[in-house]
Amino acid sequence: QVQLVESGGGSVQPGGSLRLSCAASGSIFRINAMGWYREAPGKQRELVAGIRSSGSTNYADSVKGRFTISRDNAKNTVYLEMKSLKPEDTAVYYCNGDFIVPAAGWSARTYWGQGTQVTVSS
Repeated sequence: QVQLVESGGGSVQPGGSLRLSCAASGSIFRINAMGWYREAPGKQRELVAGIRSSGSTNYADSVKGRFTISRDNAKNTVYLEMKSLKPEDTAVYYCNGDFIVPAAGWSARTYWGQGTQVTVSS
């Protein structure tokens, strides 16, 4: 079974930093893209940052200049470095991956992690 496991969430004061990690495991033939989404109470899940197989990245306007997405292909892991955190960054952060999975008929499918809570408060 393909799994995405997030880590690194927690509580931090405004202006602080956190580094999230997401490790993918299972029989994954190819990673097309990985990214981070977040969902705050009462709000829609939104894309925070994404990285494609080419290495190209994209960010939500609200996090540009503060968050950085990176990857370690050898470890099937994606990271999200979050700096200058604000209370409005409080949300459950979900790791996302678009993978080619042989067990799924060699289809490109989207997979989600369980989420990790990030709370920014004083």
